[in-house]
Formats: sequence, structure tokens, C-alpha cells
Amino acid sequence: MTKKPVGTWQSMPVGFMSALSHRGARRAATAFTTGALTSGGMKRNGVGLLLAAAVAVSGLLLVGLPALYFLTVYGCGEDEDRLAEVMAGAAVLDTAPEGADPEDRYRGCDDDDRFVVVGTQYRYDGSSKNALAHYRRAARADGWRPRTTAEGETVSGCFTKSMGGTTAYLSIDGPDDGLLEVGIVADHAGSQWC
Repeated sequence: MTKKPVGTWQSMPVGFMSALSHRGARRAATAFTTGALTSGGMKRNGVGLLLAAAVAVSGLLLVGLPALYFLTVYGCGEDEDRLAEVMAGAAVLDTAPEGADPEDRYRGCDDDDRFVVVGTQYRYDGSSKNALAHYRRAARADGWRPRTTAEGETVSGCFTKSMGGTTAYLSIDGPDDGLLEVGIVADHAGSQWC
């Protein structure tokens, strides 16, 4: 088997040569060896490289930026931890109506909306009227104000107070199935609760 020299008309693909006339083949071979034939291909390759770079940059923007946000900004962080600490120290969470037994103390943060929740659940067989009366007194003693609507009406079982640089909402729920829940919720977005 003999090797054909590279860069001559003899090193061109056989199919390429057979598609051209004899005269055209000679001109094509000359153009091939001088680089004239490949310059168009180089331009097309340059456009292809630019297109590939644009697709890669778009991919980084569409996938990379959300991933970077998710890894660095998404979810609860130090600000929410500090807010939870302040909220957990509210004296109203440590008071209970007569006959209530502490069941559970909880604290958490929602990673999606970054709101903080702290609270206490009690076993309680008393009436909701007695529980609300107790917490109205305890909430006022701890600096909480009854929440009012835009029309000036009081929202039953809901109180507000400034805590940790935002407005916190205290809610009294129950007793349902013997369970009374006293919870505080807040976020730095200024959302309104209860």
C-alpha cells in the first residue's frame, strides 16, 4: 500500500474527485493545496464555534445562575435564626391557662418563603373562651396588641408585636381535640398572618 502525499490533489477524498470534471478536479486540487477551498469551511467553523459558545453561555445562565442562587441565597439563614431566637423568647409562649399541660414546644423556618414559626402546644380540656381570655391578658402584659382589619375590626385570637425588625403575629388556636396551640409567625418580607 502506497501512501499519498498530504496536501496534494492526490490526498483528496475519492468521492470528491469523482464528482468533479477533470478540469474542475485540477482547479479544486490547486485550491485545496493553497488553502482557498478550506477558507469557507473555516468561516463556517468560526460561526459554529460562536454558536456553540452562545449555547454554552445560555446554558450557564439558565442552569448555573439558579443553581448558584440555590446554593448561596435560597432558604433560611442567619437572619431567620436570629428572628426565631427573639420570637422564642416571648413570655406569652410560657403562659398557659389553668388546666393546660405543655405538650410540645416547636420552632422552624420555611425554606421557600423564609417565614419563621415558634410556638407551644398544650393538652387542654377547657373552653376556647377561657383560653382566649387568658391569652388576651397574657399577650397585653407581654406588649402584644390585638390585630385589627383595615375596617378597624378586631381579629379574634390574633395579636401583633414588633420583634426582630419586623411585625410578628401571635395566634391562639383551639382547643381542637384537646390540643391548644399558641404560635408566633413572622418574616422579613412584612407578610401579614392570622
